[in-house]
Parts: sequence; structure tokens; C-alpha cells
Amino acid sequence: MKHTARTVVRTGAVVASTALVLSACGGETEPTGSADGEELTPVTLQLQWVAQAQFAGYYAAVDQGFYEEEGLDVTIQEAGTDTVPIDVLAAGEADYAISWVPKVLGSIEQGTEVTNVAQVFERSGTLQVAMADSGIEGPEDLAGKNVGSWGYGNEWELFAGMQQAGLDTSEDITLVQQAFDMNGFLAGDIDAAQAMTYNEYAQVLETVNPDTGELYQPEDLTVIDWNEVGTAMLQDAIWADATRLADDEAYAETTVDFIKASLKGWVYARDDAEAAADIVTAAGSTLGTSHQLWQTNETNKLIWPSTSGVGTINADQWDQTVDIAMNTQNETGSTIITTEPPETAYSNEYVEEALAELTEEGVDVMGEDFAPIEVTLTEGGA
Repeated sequence: MKHTARTVVRTGAVVASTALVLSACGGETEPTGSADGEELTPVTLQLQWVAQAQFAGYYAAVDQGFYEEEGLDVTIQEAGTDTVPIDVLAAGEADYAISWVPKVLGSIEQGTEVTNVAQVFERSGTLQVAMADSGIEGPEDLAGKNVGSWGYGNEWELFAGMQQAGLDTSEDITLVQQAFDMNGFLAGDIDAAQAMTYNEYAQVLETVNPDTGELYQPEDLTVIDWNEVGTAMLQDAIWADATRLADDEAYAETTVDFIKASLKGWVYARDDAEAAADIVTAAGSTLGTSHQLWQTNETNKLIWPSTSGVGTINADQWDQTVDIAMNTQNETGSTIITTEPPETAYSNEYVEEALAELTEEGVDVMGEDFAPIEVTLTEGGA
């Protein structure tokens, strides 16, 4: 029988509910009951954006009852434009948060005590996209070009790639403040635009090419993939409160349970991308059907196959992210951090326990046979 744990989607401010009551320090909660009368531990997860398939695994874990199986009643909180997930976590207004590693490293250096307990995305989803006839094939070709960047902590792979290629990023390019869309690129104002594989890149492929009257095709574009360049940084991870991990045994145990169920949700999304996309849509996502499925499929590519077990923080990838964070300057001359992060910045202790339990239950945590599906985009992503 399928169990369904309740999910509450929030945007922006945190709102208490009858199923979740958090103290100001994030410590005390009121237990809730499952359908069979067992008490569930209330847990709130803070996303870094609105409901979309970038977070399909968490929505699937709710829908399929994986959290409830681990004794958890999970509330998923969406983010607003001004939400900083790690600040919500640090303020005790969430038990866990999803955020990119480089964005959190700066907060840790400023004194925020959080720990990466599961690195869900093993690969970077950030691209720099150009037209095929632009002559842009790699970061060295960005010299003399109008280069789009979102900023707000999304620029570091781009700047690292350009600087690795020998460009003086203060003189050799024209940096364009890019909106979180591809309009400037499609209008010709940006030669190479920032895009996520699972979102903005698809937005271009959902647009009619005025030269052909048909949708843009991948061959109409060239992409710079920072995974291939060697300046990829770790992105979506599950973050926990470091102080609570050290001082609260129940929270540490809940962390293992939460990771286990979340990873099981990602396995579900891997094995049935269409169903996972439908789950996110039902949870309130406003993305079109083809765009949602594209996003699920592309997100799966960032996770699977896993080299060390899904959610494991690989030391070499962590070290590369830290190295770029310390040694790459953006257009202001700033770096993300100035010193190495503390040992508490990440831990494989909890994910390894979760993976051991999943493996014992026969769950495939490696996904060695993963193959992405074919997704046909439609105009506007409908």
C-alpha cells in the first residue's frame, strides 16, 4: 500500500503549521501521526527556488511515502527571490536546506555553522551558450565578446574558465549583466550566455529560430561545459546544522533517515523520469509538460551514474571547488573565500550510513546502467 506524507509548499516567509512547529533555535518539534498511528518526526526542507524538477527527488520521496517509511513528516518550503536557504537553516527555520557549495562557502567563512551532508549533484549543470556561427568553442574564444553572467554567486565557474584560458577578465571581455532568462542572448545582445542544462538551455530550444521557422536545434548552438573545461564546482547539496549534528543525537539520526529517503526519491526519479515530472507538476510547479520532463532528465544526468554512491562528497571535487573559491576573482576582484573551510564544512558520515542501509535493502545507489531518455521539447515548453 502506498503511503503519502503531507507536503506543504511555501514561498518566501516561513509559516508554522499544525504539522510543524519549530522553535527559534530549530530544536523542539511536535510529533505528528501517520495513518497507522505511529508518530512521525516533523522535518522542514528549504529549497533554493520554486517547485520544479531540479528538486524532483524530494517531491518523489514525499509522494511515494519514502519519508514516512523513515518516520518523517516532511514539509517542503519553496524559496522566494530574496530567500537565502542557508540563512533560513541557520536561523532555525528549517532543518535542512538545498544550496550550491560555492554559495555556502562564503557563509561558512562568515561564521555560519552548517555541514554538507549529501552532495546530490555530482556534476555542474552550468553552461555558456553561443550561436554555432559565433566562433565560440571554448573559454579562450570569449575574448572580445559580450559575455553574459547572472552574478549573485553564479559566475565563478565562468570566471575560473576564462582565467584558466589566460584571459584578463577585467579587460578582454565585455561582461553583460544577464537576466535569469535567454532574452538578451536571443536578441543578439549577448554573444555567450549563462544557462543551466535543465532550464535556460531548454528555453532556447523551445524558441522558434526566425531563420528557419522551426525550433532551435542543438546544432544551431555551441556550449562551453565547465565539467569538460575543468572548472566545474559542486552545486545542489543537502546542508544540515553543524551545531545540532554535534549536540543533538536525535537530529543526527534524523539526518541519516532524511538522506536515505531523499536519495530513494532520486532513485525513483532516475528510474521513472516521466512519473517524477508529473509528481513535481502536481506539487504546484508551473513549468510546461515538456520543459518539466526535460528538466527531470537533465537533472538525472547531473546525478547518475554515481562514481562513489549517490550523495557522496568526493574529495577531489570538493577540493577543486574550494580551490576555485579561493583563487578565482570575479569582476570586482573578489574571491568567494580567503581561507580553507573548516573540517565541519562537509561530512560523509551520514550519507555513508544511509547508503549502507539502501544497499542492504537492494536499492541501486550507483546507477551504472543509467541512460537518459529522449525528450521532445515543444514551443514554450508546453
